[in-house]
Amino acid sequence: MNLINENYFSRENELKYMGVSQFKSFEECQSQAMAKINGEFEKEYTTSLLVGSYVDAHFERTLDIFKAKHPELLKRDGSLKSDYERADYIISRIERQPLMTELLSGEKQKIMTGSIAGVDVKIKIDSFLPDKIVDLKIMRDFQPIYVDGSGRLPWFEAWRYDLQGAVYQEIVRQNIGKQLPFILVAATKEKETDVDCIEISQELLDYELQKFIERAPQYDAIKKGVIEPERCEKCDFCKRTKILTEIKKSEEMYNE
Repeated sequence: MNLINENYFSRENELKYMGVSQFKSFEECQSQAMAKINGEFEKEYTTSLLVGSYVDAHFERTLDIFKAKHPELLKRDGSLKSDYERADYIISRIERQPLMTELLSGEKQKIMTGSIAGVDVKIKIDSFLPDKIVDLKIMRDFQPIYVDGSGRLPWFEAWRYDLQGAVYQEIVRQNIGKQLPFILVAATKEKETDVDCIEISQELLDYELQKFIERAPQYDAIKKGVIEPERCEKCDFCKRTKILTEIKKSEEMYNE
């Protein structure tokens, strides 16, 4: 089956290919990741996520389709709700930036496939240029984010966009025979939208690619039923499917 936008996230292709979002889902909870693939658990589409998706759809030139799929964006009179008027403002800020519009002028939603550590991998690039890989991000803000075990990290590291860049870069290299830089075009949802363009360092990309190489085969084995997925007992899926089998003692709670 050829990968196209319409079947990119089909269950068949989610089982066949590893994507960056799927990999990150396995990192968070293996059981929840499998539940997503099997259609047993769906991510909640919050207003914040929809604002970002609205902006993405505009630059993909699929905004009319996006609006048709999400009638909750509109008031009864057919006008946009205030949150999505904010999305229109973010779009206008980006389009007033010549550098950002140039970076977003490449081939839209370019799909490529390849193999990393023996695992079939798929990617979909927001803007593919002959000399650059560009991804659009709509963020709450650009402040550093605290991550357990790592401390305060730049927002692009905290959200694992360096991992995304590493995988995209490697799959593009396999397809065109050369290594291209990975660049984030970013804007914020703040009252006054901030904008930025960031090239992720090659050192960071190489480091994240090695993480993917080390862990992707295990997650692929879980998808194929060779290994049982582990539960994190913290995510929404684990909470929803929890079965109590014993009574805890109060003193045990201090160690959790």
